[in-house]
Amino acid sequence: MSETKHELKRSLGLIDATSVVAGSMIGSGIFIVTSAMARDLGSAGWLLVLWFVTGLLTMSAALSYGELAGMMPNAGGQFVYIERAFGKLVSFLYGWTAFSVIQTGVIAAVAVAFANYTAVFLPMLENKIVSFGSFTFTNKQLMAIGSIILLTYINTKGVKTGKTLQLFFTAAKLFALFALIILGIFIGMKTDVLSNNFSDMWNASKTVLNSDGTISVTKLSGFALLGVMGATIINSLFSSDAWNNVTFIAGEIKDPKKNIPRSLFLGTTIVTVVYILANIAYLSLLPMKGVPNSGVYESGIMFASQDRVGAAAANMIVGNIGVFIMAGLIMISTFGCNTGLVLAGGRLFYAMAKDGLFFKKAAELNKNDVPAKALWVQCIWACILCISGKYGDLLTYATFASLLFYILTIYGIFILRKKEPNTERPYKAFGYPIIPALYIVFTSLICLALLVYQTTNTGLGLLIVFLGLPIYYLFIKEKKN
Repeated sequence: MSETKHELKRSLGLIDATSVVAGSMIGSGIFIVTSAMARDLGSAGWLLVLWFVTGLLTMSAALSYGELAGMMPNAGGQFVYIERAFGKLVSFLYGWTAFSVIQTGVIAAVAVAFANYTAVFLPMLENKIVSFGSFTFTNKQLMAIGSIILLTYINTKGVKTGKTLQLFFTAAKLFALFALIILGIFIGMKTDVLSNNFSDMWNASKTVLNSDGTISVTKLSGFALLGVMGATIINSLFSSDAWNNVTFIAGEIKDPKKNIPRSLFLGTTIVTVVYILANIAYLSLLPMKGVPNSGVYESGIMFASQDRVGAAAANMIVGNIGVFIMAGLIMISTFGCNTGLVLAGGRLFYAMAKDGLFFKKAAELNKNDVPAKALWVQCIWACILCISGKYGDLLTYATFASLLFYILTIYGIFILRKKEPNTERPYKAFGYPIIPALYIVFTSLICLALLVYQTTNTGLGLLIVFLGLPIYYLFIKEKKN
């Protein structure tokens, strides 16, 4: 009796792939980060400009990735692209960073966000289980771990189960977001909040809440404004990240040479429009500036309680019950986001293992034709990050590291055009060479601004990347030789 051969099955269509793009992008960020950006900019005009720029950068990167996806429609996506252009060392550094912070760190952070908002309905989740000095382990962290384990288990049952869950949650949160947008703008149009926010829309300032409760305001213009914009855009970029996850599951997408580029365009376009409209809704309901520790309206966008500007906006629409409505929405959003992240991440580590750059067992498929062992390895590390309590810092490091590898990957298009001019390219990068080059330039400037204004966090992000070098030379290269 011959042993059944297991292989990845192409069972995902265009709608499925698009739901992975949009669903992986929309997590908790859009409901929170606008407050921090408002404090940094103090300007409705510049706030919307940054969200628009974020959308343009994301869409231009996604359209550029379409060329690589068409050339290499295989599981592993970005990892495969980097290896083809730069070789095994650089691809390992990407895979190492993805495993240590980019993929698993985001999964952990999103799971914790899910647990945080679940605690609105279940206050018992705030209770501590154990405490040692500064370290505490709470019911929230336990629930975050439980959600990761559950999603991992579901995804081991086959890609069809995972895609059904992903489609459901993506549709649910898009519906809820559009409801927030439509009601917010409709109600806001009956007030003068929006016009007041735009009456002085280009007058930028940075607002800092001091430890003694006082506020310091610094006017911004010229290079100072550009520097702050370059640093604070990491908030909106984080909210728009993970769109590349669809490339990891290329081995399970029908007609990937066409459907991956299309899903990248459709998914990033949908999310960009939704994000800009959501911020207009916020500006329609709440004043840009406000007073800390005051009422919902008086706190404004800047000082929304715990930066939960989405909850504050919902409160203005339906009253106090809005807190619970928004908490429920973010629970749906974060759980759905992690569904796609868990699904896609397992395929990345599977591709690495197939190439001898990850645990050998991670290259195996189970009876449902999914890389179950890769999924469980990812699960274990993400759970450890939840326990460590360092997920917030890891998220900052991860976003910076993601930008570095986005730049590198898009530069790979130029390399491969020279190295492999005759390779079939079913789809070519939009606006090549200008659009990809502009992306590289602008994103490099953002990284430079982050290095200047957030030196510690970005420096640690770089350190995590370069920690992969001794691991590669001591363990990986030695093993391959």
